[in-house]
Amino acid sequence: MSEDDDEAETRDGPVPIGVKLGSTRTVIAYPDEDGEMQTVRTLTCLATYEDALTGEEKVLYGEEAAREYPDRVQFMLRSGLPEDDDRAELTKTFFQEVIEANDIPENSAVVYAIPTLDNEGGLQNLQSVIEDSSIGQELVQSYPESLCGSIPAFGEDLEAINEIFVAVNMGSTNLEASGYRRGEQLAPFTTGAVTGNEVDRVIANYVEEETQGRVNIDVQTAREYKEEHADFEDYEPFTDVIQQPGGGSHEFTIERSVMDAVDEYVDDAVDEFANTFLPELANDYMKVYNLALDKPVVLTGGMACIPGIVDEFAERASEELDRDIEATAPDNPANSATVGAQRIAAHLID
Repeated sequence: MSEDDDEAETRDGPVPIGVKLGSTRTVIAYPDEDGEMQTVRTLTCLATYEDALTGEEKVLYGEEAAREYPDRVQFMLRSGLPEDDDRAELTKTFFQEVIEANDIPENSAVVYAIPTLDNEGGLQNLQSVIEDSSIGQELVQSYPESLCGSIPAFGEDLEAINEIFVAVNMGSTNLEASGYRRGEQLAPFTTGAVTGNEVDRVIANYVEEETQGRVNIDVQTAREYKEEHADFEDYEPFTDVIQQPGGGSHEFTIERSVMDAVDEYVDDAVDEFANTFLPELANDYMKVYNLALDKPVVLTGGMACIPGIVDEFAERASEELDRDIEATAPDNPANSATVGAQRIAAHLID
């Protein structure tokens, strides 16, 4: 960072930064010197290698690491949090590499989104990752991911903090649901049985079945199929090509595998929402339950990016509960937790 940058930060005060360290992707958002929002988005992974000339250990992160070192790349947060000291150290190395590569301002107030997990050790490790980094010199604070992710769905400011609503976070590692009453998290629910990662595994299995065993794909390819082709509004079969072990190539078309997997995911997500989470919310907070279901359920997380999934969720939840359920989502559900965290950071600075 240049002296001019240091002077600008000193003059204008700390920079508000939002952070989401996700099991698949990490997103950082902050305003530049002109007030324009900058977004850093990368895979949450790293790989190390030995410099051929000096023998020093070098680090690659994100898409570059996954592409060049698929045999040794490490996704440190597969369970949603750094589970132990080794994972925490790897995550610290990754996070600092991202900060330095993108010149993230050190004089800053950082709000980071945390998953709804009953894992005190993992949450403390995540806190240490943020606090031990070079950013957040002014402030470091955490808020629930589903609350942060819901903020952009309510408007351009922090209107969600004054609302009563239900949020469902459709993430890679867990399905989360919570009630919110003016920013207070109520009846938080988490399950690892319905996840984006499981959808990827199911797609890989279904592709093998659909091609009668001629095609085997890894979960990384399955995730790419899901992100590129899953669509409840206008799905079209697609064609891909694989290289045969003995030479040559094999072209194949996927008709059902991707949509069968995501269709089952929505059914399972609605079942957990309607038959596990909502009864717990109603039992503990009946007034909040009634008020919240009169408003749209907010869907966040990477799976909520699939076109048409919001309407599918609402329709199936309405059938399951035998009452009209509406659902909504922010414009970019995969980035919304970071955007919401950044807005909270700006408010705390003010």
